[in-house]
Amino acid sequence: MDIRENIADLRRRIGEYARAAGREAGEITLIAAAKTRTPQEINEVLAAGVTDIGENKVQELLDKYEAVQSADWHMIGHLQRNKVKYIIDKVKLIHSVDSLRLAEEIDARAAQCGLVKDILVQVNAAGEESKFGVAAQEAEALVCEILDNCSHVRIRGFMGVAPAADDPEDVRVYFRQVKAVFDAFRRSSHERLDMQYLSMGMSHDFGAAILEGANMVRVGTAIFGPRNYSQPQNF
Repeated sequence: MDIRENIADLRRRIGEYARAAGREAGEITLIAAAKTRTPQEINEVLAAGVTDIGENKVQELLDKYEAVQSADWHMIGHLQRNKVKYIIDKVKLIHSVDSLRLAEEIDARAAQCGLVKDILVQVNAAGEESKFGVAAQEAEALVCEILDNCSHVRIRGFMGVAPAADDPEDVRVYFRQVKAVFDAFRRSSHERLDMQYLSMGMSHDFGAAILEGANMVRVGTAIFGPRNYSQPQNF
């Protein structure tokens, strides 16, 4: 199947999981995870109606930015503080905020641009050393620190990362933990806390994530096909 057919099949599957969770398919935002993908491939995704594009690396986003048609860019990978300045005015949402120091850098750069930048706090529910993110029990403290210290940052929700597993049912418990943290803040009336987005799930486990409450899924392989890391990336 080509990219357009892959997206049609993916939307059908998202709809099935959404209905199983008692929600509508339109409540789920599909983010095309474009790591290693070319601008041409991304433009095919946009032509098929997916407007949200996720990038893991700042340099890749910058390399593709001018060559891609109008898109809503998301920073979904680990973000180093010294690279915030390059994407602060280019991305709709930064998913991967996992420390006060990073939030403070985003805050400073947003202030320089006259922006209030939307972010998600990244939660590493399983505590994997190979992944970034705060533990679920530390998320509340980080949210409060950001609200107290960063006047040009608005927290819009959480991004959850889960361990790789052959059976997606095995990771539902981690998605459930992130959803519990998300729900704990939803009733807050703070002006810079607007809990709208729960970003969880990738190609292999997006169904489990939707069943546990995700309303954003970050999907790459199921849209573009397997990645070929051996090919040089000349965008």
